[in-house]
Amino acid sequence: MRAVLPRLAEALKASRKAVLVAPPGAGKTTLVPLDLLGRDLPAGKIVLVEPRRLAARAAASRMATLLGESVGDTVGWRMRLDTRVSASTRIEVVTEGVFTRMVLSDPELSGIGAVLFDEFHERSLDGDFGLALALDVAGALREDLRILVMSATLDGARVARLLGDAPVIEAQGRAFPVEIRHRDRPGTQAIEDAVAEAVLDAVRDEEGSVLAFLPGQREIERTASRLDGRLPAGVVLAPLYGALDQKTQDMAVRPMEGGARKVVLATSIAETSLTIEGVRIIVDSGLSRRPVFEPATGLSRLATVRVSRASAEQRAGRAGRTEPGIAIRLWRAEASAALEAFDPPEILSTDLSGLVLDCAAWGVASPADLAFLDPPPAPALAEARADLVELGALDADGRLTAEGRAMRTLGLPPRLSRMVVGAAPGAARRMAAELAVLLTERGLGGNDTDLSERLRRFRTDKSPRARAAAGLAGRIAQSGPAAGLDTSEAGTLLALAFPDRVAVARGARGHFLLANGRGGRVDETHALAAQGALVVAELQGEARAARILSAAALSRETLESGGAGRIVEEARIAFDAASRSVRARTIRRVGRAVLSESPLANPDPQAVAAALAGGMRQLGLSCLPFGKETERLLSRLAFLRQSVGEPWPDVSQAALLADLEDWLIPYLPGIARMEAIGPGALHDALLARLPPGLAARVERAAPSHFEAPTGSRLPIRYEDGQAVLPVRVQELFGLKAHPTVAEGRLPLTLELLSPAHRPIQITRDLPGFWAGSWRDVRADLRGRYPKHSWPEDPASAQPTARAKPRA
Repeated sequence: MRAVLPRLAEALKASRKAVLVAPPGAGKTTLVPLDLLGRDLPAGKIVLVEPRRLAARAAASRMATLLGESVGDTVGWRMRLDTRVSASTRIEVVTEGVFTRMVLSDPELSGIGAVLFDEFHERSLDGDFGLALALDVAGALREDLRILVMSATLDGARVARLLGDAPVIEAQGRAFPVEIRHRDRPGTQAIEDAVAEAVLDAVRDEEGSVLAFLPGQREIERTASRLDGRLPAGVVLAPLYGALDQKTQDMAVRPMEGGARKVVLATSIAETSLTIEGVRIIVDSGLSRRPVFEPATGLSRLATVRVSRASAEQRAGRAGRTEPGIAIRLWRAEASAALEAFDPPEILSTDLSGLVLDCAAWGVASPADLAFLDPPPAPALAEARADLVELGALDADGRLTAEGRAMRTLGLPPRLSRMVVGAAPGAARRMAAELAVLLTERGLGGNDTDLSERLRRFRTDKSPRARAAAGLAGRIAQSGPAAGLDTSEAGTLLALAFPDRVAVARGARGHFLLANGRGGRVDETHALAAQGALVVAELQGEARAARILSAAALSRETLESGGAGRIVEEARIAFDAASRSVRARTIRRVGRAVLSESPLANPDPQAVAAALAGGMRQLGLSCLPFGKETERLLSRLAFLRQSVGEPWPDVSQAALLADLEDWLIPYLPGIARMEAIGPGALHDALLARLPPGLAARVERAAPSHFEAPTGSRLPIRYEDGQAVLPVRVQELFGLKAHPTVAEGRLPLTLELLSPAHRPIQITRDLPGFWAGSWRDVRADLRGRYPKHSWPEDPASAQPTARAKPRA
């Protein structure tokens, strides 16, 4: 790494921008800022931008140690709850969010000569936005500003193009070999069990400390419980995740005294920028937790996903920082090829409302106008603008409102800013600020789902982190403690931030429906499960029954008064398939969450009719009680349409359903139930649907019955484009012409039957049958039915339905 420092300094001096690609452990985080400081290259401070607080503290502490100083002298840090700088500070290590606030409050970056973006491959939204702002400042206001982008796993050429074809410097680090071992985890085995077993085996069989990567805090806690009491004496178990206080995090990173061993259970927070002394064994679960924004609901949910190949390499590299190591991966070796190459940039899958608000304050109409490595998606930008207009931060033209300016100065996500700005000055605003800090600082006040309970615990917490957070809340609210306001009012304040997440109890205990239509649940044993309404701040999981991570109760009085969002009262007339009827109700709702419903008196008849028609389309024509006569009419009309065509109309199910409002609904006045529809109404409606004059012709064109020579009225069956008449052959004696339908156009299909109604012949040419095959049929019938008369010339014989008279 040291070998490329002169070349890097020269590149920054000549081009003012550069990209440094160096492997993990090369020392870029600490060596580069100190080298530039020693060369007195930038005319001003050096700002080192880190993606995580833990990495920022570690980098500042290491550089101060190398200089033989304390943090706050030449090297200091600046982060949300902690600032250690002085008048003599020349290198400031800041988190990405703090850097964007620095630029937005001072667009010229006064007194700053160079900005170094470390571990840029993590591609957080704040990191991308910070670089875009820095490039905008350098292009418009500060040509002398030096910008350096550093990373271990990064497409350097692509970033160099973003920086105006800046030079790319590549360095070789001091990396020790790492042996990769694969240990497949069965699909039925919980990740906590698999990690615990791998850790125990590694501690027993290998030397050195262990760093195990898990997706989140819950998995870390479960793994720790499985390891409790099972590790050898002298092996320390240390969790490491963002919600822990600084002291606990530092303990996980700090070298052990006397060569003792430890097992660190960490999230992806430990992937980069950190060297945990003594670690030579990595256990990689292969999973990470990533926020995924859903524009349809306006919510970000945490999804557990497979790591990328780049992340897997970063994790494995932790084992080779100080000596040869081992990386144990809990998946099959061949599965690595299916992993994504890199983690997707956060800008492609997160809520962009904060970005849009900051860009409006920066004077940029759209974030797409800035230089992003990956432009923000248009649908997410549209959703963000709509949310900000709804919150009152932007006007209809996308310009910052007075309320939006007040929201932006708070350094909070827009929803939480809206809660603080919308709260009454004094105690309410202070409580709103406290809630905002709890929701942005993981672990404060504990991990209870009930934010009111977490707020109560936070107020009694005297730890340094809690005191710093309380001070931040006071600065945000510009007021003292929230005296006189009980924590039970938390739900009312949260509704200012999350009006679309007001949730009403539904179904089983602990199940809720949010105003945005999403389902949520809390454990049925939790006190919140008994509440009638909540305001939900965070959810995790799928939309039907997502797990509520944080919420506060909302009183019925507040809800009914409209204090938790606009209550809509509407008449809802809809078809209910279960009861096969139209239900007319008065609905009171917040968004899609129903508060109450009651029967609607005197519903609009047209709306009822429309709903009934909709129900018929939903269920199909088979739901209607046609009756035999009406079904025969449909068959006759269908026959005429198929065999004759125009002017006979289409009576297929699709055609009838398409114009229900024209032919059927007028015949069902006041009817709201399928069972109340009579067959007669359907029959009359079908006849009325026919063009003028055709109703009178139906009986002639497709008669329902045929009058035989004996006087019998025999039903005609219409099917498959044919008119079929089953008839005993004796009843047709004396008939010389074949009978027809369709007003003489088509012959009837005669199913000739024996006296016992058994089929003997099918014909569409009766005279031809008499003259031809009758002789053979007659011989057979005479033998089987001797009591009946079987004339040689049936065309001239008397028709009969009886046997011969007895002697």
